[in-house]
This record gives sequence, C-alpha cells and structure tokens, in this order.
Amino acid sequence: MSNHQYIDVFLDESHEHLQAINDNLLSLEKQPENLEIVNEIFRSAHTLKGMAATMEFTDLASLTHQMENVLDDIRNEELTVTTEVIDLTFEAVEALEEMVDAIAEGGTGEKDISDLVARLEQIGSPSHTEQSQTQAASTIPAIELDEYEATVVNEAKERGFSVYQISIELIDDCMLKAARVFMVFDILEEFGEVIKTVPPTEDLEEEKFDHTFSLVFLSKETAEAISARIYKVSEIEHVQIDNYTGEKSAPKTEKSQVKQEKSAQDHQHAQRKTHQSKTIRVNMERIDALMNLFEEVVIDRGRLEDLAENIDHQELTDTVEHLSRISASMQDLILTMRMVPIEKVFNRFPRMVRGLAKDLDKQVDLEIVGSETELDRTVIDEIGDPLVHLIRNSVDHGIETPAKRKEIGKPEEGKLTLRAFHSGNDVFIEVEDDGAGIDRKKVIRKAIDNGVIAPEQSENMRDDEIYQLILSSGFSTAHEISDISGRGVGLDVVRTKIESLGGRISIASYPGKGSKFTIQLPLTLSIMSVLLVNVQKETYGIPLSSVVETVLLPEEQVMFAHGKRVIDFRGDVTPLVFLEDVFNVPKNVYAEEQKYIAIVIVNKGDKRTGLVVDSFIGQQEVVLKSLGHYLQDVPAISGATILGDGRVSLIIDPNELIT
Repeated sequence: MSNHQYIDVFLDESHEHLQAINDNLLSLEKQPENLEIVNEIFRSAHTLKGMAATMEFTDLASLTHQMENVLDDIRNEELTVTTEVIDLTFEAVEALEEMVDAIAEGGTGEKDISDLVARLEQIGSPSHTEQSQTQAASTIPAIELDEYEATVVNEAKERGFSVYQISIELIDDCMLKAARVFMVFDILEEFGEVIKTVPPTEDLEEEKFDHTFSLVFLSKETAEAISARIYKVSEIEHVQIDNYTGEKSAPKTEKSQVKQEKSAQDHQHAQRKTHQSKTIRVNMERIDALMNLFEEVVIDRGRLEDLAENIDHQELTDTVEHLSRISASMQDLILTMRMVPIEKVFNRFPRMVRGLAKDLDKQVDLEIVGSETELDRTVIDEIGDPLVHLIRNSVDHGIETPAKRKEIGKPEEGKLTLRAFHSGNDVFIEVEDDGAGIDRKKVIRKAIDNGVIAPEQSENMRDDEIYQLILSSGFSTAHEISDISGRGVGLDVVRTKIESLGGRISIASYPGKGSKFTIQLPLTLSIMSVLLVNVQKETYGIPLSSVVETVLLPEEQVMFAHGKRVIDFRGDVTPLVFLEDVFNVPKNVYAEEQKYIAIVIVNKGDKRTGLVVDSFIGQQEVVLKSLGHYLQDVPAISGATILGDGRVSLIIDPNELIT
C-alpha cells in the first residue's frame, strides 16, 4: 500500500507532536515531580510512534518506542527525572526532528540511531516489557467458543499453533475506532488467524463498543512479537495477551469497572467536542491560490473605479462602490486566513536557549511575550533565521557568566525577553537582555580597524549610529572564535534579511544594564498601501510604511552640503534624492518649469531622506508582484503593480535610497 497520499498529514501532525514534546520537556525540567506532564509527553510520543509505524518509517518508530519506554518508567515512578534523563530525551527529540525533516525533503527518514537507543535502554528499566506484561495481569473474562470454533482451536494446537486471547484497549479520545480495529486485524492476519471477537465483528465495524475489544487468535509467533506489531497501530493505549484456556478468570475489580465507566463518559464528551469543532485543516497552497486570484480582483477593482470615475453614470458608480466595500472585506478575511501566530517561530527557541546556556556555562531565563501575535505566513517563513542570530548574540555577547553577574550585584540568572506586538500596520519583535550592553568604545575601535568609518567620523556619531555599526558585514567584537560566534557572520545577515522583507532593525543599549534589538515588519508582503507619484511621464509607488510626510518647497530652499543637495526639514539637515536621476527617466521637454519641488520624506530607523518627484497622485492599495527571475536585482525597486488604467507601476524600495 502506498502511503504517499498521507505524507502531508503525517508531517503536519509529527511537527505538532514534536513541538508538544519539546514544550512539555522544558516544563518537566522545572517540575520533575509532575507526572501529568510526563503523561502528556508519553501520549505525544505514543501517537507519533503509531503514525511512524503505520507509514513504515521504521527508525522513527523504533527511537520513539524506546523513548516511550523511558517515559513509561518515569510515570510508573521507576525512574527519576534528572538532568541526564532530560538531556538524553532532548537528544532523542532532536534526532526525531532530523528524521521528520528528511522525510519532508523526500527522504526515507533512515538514521543510525543504535547508539541513542542503547543509551536510552541503559537509563530505562532493563525488563520494561516483562514488567509491563506482569502488571497487566489477566483480568479479562475468557471468550466462550462454540463447538465448531473449539474444534478449530484444538486442531490448531495439535499442529503446533499457539492460542492467544488478546485484549486491546484504545485511547480514550480515539476518533476512528473502526479504522483502528481494521488495522489491527490487517496486521494479525499476516501471521495468524482470528477465530472470534468480542464484541462481534459487525459491532466493531459500526463502532458499537467502548474502547476495549477482545479476540481469540491462532499463531506460531510469540506473545512479545504479536504485542510489538499491534502497538504499531496508533491510538492504542494497552495490549494484553494471555494463553487461551477457555476458563473464566476473576471478574473485574470495582476499580477497573469505574475506569471503564469513566472511559465511556470521556469518550462521549470527546464525541460532543468533536461535533462542536468549527475548524478545518486547509493546505496552504490552496490559500495561496485563493490569494493569487483575489490579487487579480484587486487589480480589476482599481480599473473599475477608474472607469466609474470617467463615466458619469450613477448606478455604475453605486455598484462599483458596493463592490469596493465587499472586496475590501474579502481582502481582510483572506489576509486573516494567511495569518499565522508567531509562536510557530518562537516555540523552537526555549530549547535552543537552554542548549546555548549549557554550552556557555551561563544561566538564562527566556521569557516569551506576545506569541499569539499574527504575521503573514510568507514573513513567518523568513523571520526564523534572523531571530536565531539575535538570540545567539544576546546569550553569547550580552548576558554575563553567573560569577561575573554576582560580582557586579546582578542575579546569577540572566534574563532574555522575546516580545512581539502589533502597532498600526506593522509587527514589532524585540529581543532584549539584561546583560552588559554594547561597549561603545570597543565598537568604534573595531569599526575603524575594519575601515567601516574614519577616526574623525566617530567623534560626532550618536550612540544609536554607533550601535548600527555592529550590523556591518564581517563585524565582530568577540575575543575568540567559537562554534557560537566570533566569525563575523550573523548580524549583517540579519539586517539584509529584515530589509528584504520590507522591515527595519534598530538597536538600543544601556551599558551595564542590557541591550534591545527591535525589528519592525509589515503585516503582509502581498497587498500594500502605497503613495503613487509622478516622475516625468512615469508613475512610481512608495510604500506608505516608509513615508513620514509629503512637502512642497520653493526651489530656493534647496541647499548644498558636502557637495550634496539637502533641505532643512524641521531642524534636521535632510539629504535629497532626485528620482529622475536615479532611474534615468527621460525629461519631458514640453514640461513647464516648476517653482516648487515635491518631496516625499521617507525614513529607515532614525535616518531620513527626501525623494524628489514631480507630483503626488494619491494613496492606493496595490498588489505587489515580483519582477521575475531575470529582473530580480534591480536597484531600489522591490516589485511592480498594475494600476487601474492597466499601466505597470514600479514599487520603490526606499531603504536602498536612504543614505
């Protein structure tokens, strides 16, 4: 049977279970006596094992099974939660993640896990399987066979077959019980024969049973081998295998009856919750396709608005206005569908910070705030790596060692805060630490040595301008090169990536108290608000997120400083960039001389520049389209859009024009 059609579901659910294991392991490290957390981890690992076995990813299932044994020993209070146990379990989870990632890339998920499995076996109970079977003493009534079935069983015994009575218990919230039963039967019939089931097969097919069913089974396999195969089916809580004798065993205890009643109640509650579910899982490719179609609607909406403005027809105008309102609501709805909580990115950092702190012999408390903040999926996919660099930088360069912190009167445990929040049409992400801060003198010294600035420049530079120097290519103040930092690779990559997403990064630092890196990003990259401007006969769009103000100034207010044209904008000297010169726009020989110049003031962090245009057209929502493979590196242009009159307008990237 080909499992290819289920691979996407398998990958999605595997990532969810691995993330749940990660989060719960971090909680378990802080609360080692909390067996509820252990049960949550065990449940995720058990489900992951079942899915992997069903999909025939043997190594994945094997490693998860061994990790499950260790967890089972912990919840049975046969093993104590120690740092060694947590570290080894994290190592196993990391290996599982690597295998799942390999499967996602089209691989088989095979990996040499023999050493890891052996180490897990060493810390776990050596007789785990035997103990489990001993604990599950026979409490199920013997299945009664009719005359024909009894004859078949006796003949099978004479031919060397073993006769087993198997009781299988599904997990309380199992959704597709009939499917699980079918999968169990499918496995068993490969190496034996099912003689009878309780309840009957008709009831099993119609799910007319609680969570437990029993059967009489003929096979030459051992009970251990049969149990191992059955456990490959996901959502199985427990398997009990006894030699079939035909004799009735002791009745169920009051405790087991109470448990069965509770399981039935929980199942009914789970079914009610299922019926009330109002969410569905949708492939992102479908949402992307819907977004592409809607982008065409936005373009046509602009064209209709232009036509309605030129044609004096009241009904047409009213219809277009109504269409605009509806499409605006649809746009908000579709953009919301594309939004993903930033916790998808933040969730991987607690384990990373734990590992870094351990490698550096530091104590770091990571606080995550605002993980529910939503960002467009395209931004989410790109923001992970820059945040990794910033967090590694804070842990390595920012937060001091416990001894140093104690010496200067700080708590031995450093604090690292990862914060996200909305503000207007932007999302802000902050990485803040309470470490040593940035050494201004050291940064200046390194910048001069690297030729980034001249010695005389440093005298008049503000602190924020000095801190921005650490984002320069090849810049590093680390004394030693290590696996974590010191190679001059990292923060320049962060700035490049953030700016490619239409965002910006700013740095604040307080010597002896810590540093804060702030990333500002647009909510979405596909539909944006722009200010349309004319430059001679060309029309350009400038993202409103970068626009500070538009001004009309007399030509005589343009001054020269250091050979460049500048203006005095609210007390600050602001350089001017003439777009007709940047883009080589042919001049209109019939154009009248203008006494005033139109300027769009744009900013990047604290830097401002005036973009000189011929005239302002107005604000408009546009669909940003890529220029394609052959025009991907056009300076100062981030993409293009189609205007309402059908013309193509280029979208300017102000970040490249701000000096």
